[in-house]
Amino acid sequence: MSASFTRRRTLRALGAGAVALAGGRAFAEADDKSPIRMLCGIAAGSGNDFTARLVAEKMREVLGRPVIVENKAGAGQRIALGELRRTPPDGRTLVLCTTGPFTIYPHIYAKLDYDPVKDFTPIGAVASFDVGIATGPLTNATSMQELLKMARADKSLAAFGSPGNGSLSHFVGIATGIAARIDLTHVPYRDSGASVVDLASGRLPILITGVSQLVEMHRAGRIRILAVSGARRSTLLPEVPTLQESGIEVSNTTTSAVYGPAGMAPALVRQLNAASVAAVQGPAARDRLLKYLFEPAPSSPQELAALMADEDRQFARLVKLSGYVPE
Repeated sequence: MSASFTRRRTLRALGAGAVALAGGRAFAEADDKSPIRMLCGIAAGSGNDFTARLVAEKMREVLGRPVIVENKAGAGQRIALGELRRTPPDGRTLVLCTTGPFTIYPHIYAKLDYDPVKDFTPIGAVASFDVGIATGPLTNATSMQELLKMARADKSLAAFGSPGNGSLSHFVGIATGIAARIDLTHVPYRDSGASVVDLASGRLPILITGVSQLVEMHRAGRIRILAVSGARRSTLLPEVPTLQESGIEVSNTTTSAVYGPAGMAPALVRQLNAASVAAVQGPAARDRLLKYLFEPAPSSPQELAALMADEDRQFARLVKLSGYVPE
């Protein structure tokens, strides 16, 4: 059974609550220059934090008002989303967040303190990044097929680490196991640094996590990234094949996007979207994003809503196939 979950950008809205017609004016019509808060649900120094600061910097220029990044890390970005949900729809509080809390979490948590459709307004995608599948001295495998052959022969080599239960990396691992017809055992970590150290020291056979967490040790020769999850090879890792090139029908590229609270006026959404798109356009922005192995991926609000709806369907199927029990 195929485990591919390549996303298709069909123009489908998430629902009436996604881009509501409630009140509010575009900033161009407002008299004040009060600051915009850009919440980031991941700790400072991460790729998403860097992306949030890049977007904020350009939005300041385009909108002519301060845009201040605030890190609200914890609970898989849910703390930042919870704060955003409680703010008025005036555009003064936004969040830069990956799509997982909207498209994965509804299927892995029995109860969320937010509605991923009704409580937020999609403003636009800005960047994307791949998950990498890596190994270390415990296997010394040089390809995905070699790694899977070893894992089939020795169950102790069929364990993969990820940033945690319910993470995208967790489900890329599940999808890889389904596609390869092999039982892979999940080992959740709370700290990406610890998992990379365990991989490099030979305590963990496989690690699946964001490529940016792996690339430094890969280039130093201490671990090997055997495949990336995207539909095409990474610009900065052209020697590493995709999972599909490795014979594993799995494809996923994570999207980072800007969201506001529910009820934002369409004119305000359009203005914020234009500013966020401008932030990641051009060679300078692309070069800065590539340092963290992010690719510019600007979209309209409608394209982001369609992408999220498609991801939601795909993860609903994958979580069901995996037998994962919601927490």
